[in-house]
Amino acid sequence: MHLTLEFGGGLELLCESVKIHNVNVDLPKGADKLSMRDLLAWVRTNLIKERPEMFMKGESVRPGVLGLVNDCDWELSGQLDTTLEEKDLVVFISTLHGG
Repeated sequence: MHLTLEFGGGLELLCESVKIHNVNVDLPKGADKLSMRDLLAWVRTNLIKERPEMFMKGESVRPGVLGLVNDCDWELSGQLDTTLEEKDLVVFISTLHGG
């Protein structure tokens, strides 16, 4: 499945300072759809190059990381169970700032 992933608010630093990634993600074995849960596991394995704990906690994003699917907050569309479709835009933005 072709997706565009965008990282902002400092999260791009975990992906070798690349903000936008055009990726092809295979569906999990036996699955007929791709969920955010599946995508996050794929991102952790394939895109995050350092300090994955700054992006994820368990199988979800850390508190303070906003996830948007086609400009809609993923918390309104099912969080980890959100179903992704071909050519979706998925954006992750850190809302945390040091202090």
